[in-house]
Amino acid sequence: MVTIKKLSHSDAGDFKTLIQNFKEVFEMGNFQLPSLDYLKKILQKPGFMVFVAEWEGKIIGGLTAYTLDKYYSEKQQGYVYDLAVSVGHQRKGVGRKLMYAVLDFCKAAGYDEVFVQAETIDKYALDFYRSTPVTSEEDVRHFTYVL
Repeated sequence: MVTIKKLSHSDAGDFKTLIQNFKEVFEMGNFQLPSLDYLKKILQKPGFMVFVAEWEGKIIGGLTAYTLDKYYSEKQQGYVYDLAVSVGHQRKGVGRKLMYAVLDFCKAAGYDEVFVQAETIDKYALDFYRSTPVTSEEDVRHFTYVL
């Protein structure tokens, strides 16, 4: 049975395991994992959330999300930054459980919306998000400035 938990500031080891999962699923070849101290520091930030999916005591996926303060509303919104499930556990409802966990958490905290971006060439991700209780979809372009 898959269980979902929100990591706390003391769960840096689990966060590290999740990032290693992201590395595999996202095929991030030369990725250098930040130090455990850095991961602990990030987990302590009040606007950062990490949810992990566990199966038989092993982390098989998870998501990271940020809280965004809006200037046009007093309510906050959530931004799902990364979501991945290990290849052997995909298409079994794990990703959906992770999305529901973050949606439920944000709703209980009084947020007015949660959003996520997906690349238009990633048909699997688009199909996945369309299968969740999404209320709108927008066609946008993402611009990056490498500094």
